[in-house]
Amino acid sequence: MASITQRLQALLNSPRGRQLAEQGRRQLAKPENQQRLRGLLSKLQGRGTRR
Repeated sequence: MASITQRLQALLNSPRGRQLAEQGRRQLAKPENQQRLRGLLSKLQGRGTRR
């Protein structure tokens, strides 16, 4: 059985994996998605606002 890292490497080297990686890069380039991600990270790190 292949390890998870071997399976991920195989995915990233496949045409579909490269397509998904490029799609992810395009989404992360958008300012609204960067802001959303920063908010999620601060929430997970316990620095988010609490209500």
